[in-house]
Amino acid sequence: MKIGFIGLGVMGAPMAGHLHRVFGLVGIHTRTRSKADPLLSQGVAWFETPQALAQQCDVVCTMLGFPPDVHAVYFGPEGILAGAHSGLCCIDFTTTRPQLAKDIASQLTTCGGFFFDAPVSGGDVGARQATLSIMVGGSKTQFPIIQSLLEAVGQKVVYQGHAGAGQHTKMTNQIVIAGTMIGVCEALLYGVRAGLDLETMLSSIRPGAAGCWTLENLAPRILKQDFEPGFYIEHFVKDMEIALNEASRLGICLPGLALVHQFYRAAQNIGLGKKGTQALYRVLESLASPT
Repeated sequence: MKIGFIGLGVMGAPMAGHLHRVFGLVGIHTRTRSKADPLLSQGVAWFETPQALAQQCDVVCTMLGFPPDVHAVYFGPEGILAGAHSGLCCIDFTTTRPQLAKDIASQLTTCGGFFFDAPVSGGDVGARQATLSIMVGGSKTQFPIIQSLLEAVGQKVVYQGHAGAGQHTKMTNQIVIAGTMIGVCEALLYGVRAGLDLETMLSSIRPGAAGCWTLENLAPRILKQDFEPGFYIEHFVKDMEIALNEASRLGICLPGLALVHQFYRAAQNIGLGKKGTQALYRVLESLASPT
C-alpha cells in the first residue's frame, strides 16, 4: 500500500512515525511544514496539497484538530476528494462530527473509494507507545484491508459499525472521560485539604475500584504541576460540544457532561485552552473554599 499522512500534531506525529516504521509512508502534508522535518529527513516526500497526496496514494490517513479542518482537508478545492480515485481508502483519526464522517464516506463512495472514521483514545502516551484504542466506522467488508494498518498505531482496534459509528463511540468515551476527570481533580483537592500525602493516597486508590487511565496517567502530572498537553483543552471542549449537540439531536439530556463542559470553557476563558485536560485542576483549585 502507498500510504500518505496528513496532520502532524501532538498525536499525529508519533502515529505517522509508527506507520512509516512498519509500512513506509510515501508522502505527508501538514499545515506547518517544519513539523514534517523528522519524517522528511527519513526520505518521506512532501506534498503541497492534500489533493496531490491523494492522487499518489492507495491510503490517506488524517489526524486533524477541528471539524472545519477535516471539512477543508477533504472537501476543499485542493482537498483529498479533489484527488480521489477508484480504490482510494481514507482513514480519519480525528474526533469530529458523526454526520461529517457520513458525508465524506458518501462522497468517497461515489468516486469508487471507501472511508473509515477511526477516532482514537489514549492521549499522547498512547500515540507514542502505539497503544491507542481505535473505534472504527465504515464498510465491514473493507475493514480487514486496513486492520493491520490500524494495529500499527493502536493496541485495541474494534469495528463499531457503519460510517459515523466510530465517532459516536468516541463520544461515549469523551462523556466518561469528562466525568472521570472532574472526579480525579476533586479527589486530589480533597486530599490536599485533608493533609494527605498524595503519592501515598494514590498508591491506595489506583488499584481499587477508582482505578482508571486518568488516575494512572494524568494525576501524576497534576502532582508535578505539569499541565502541558497530551490532549488540548480546546480539543476536548470541541468534543464535548459535539457530544452535547448529538445528545440534543437524540433527545437525551446529559447534565453531568454539560457541567464539566462549563468548567472547561472557564479554563479556556483564563487562557488554558492550549494546556492539557488535566489543567482542569487549576479551575477547580481556584473555586475551592478557603481554609
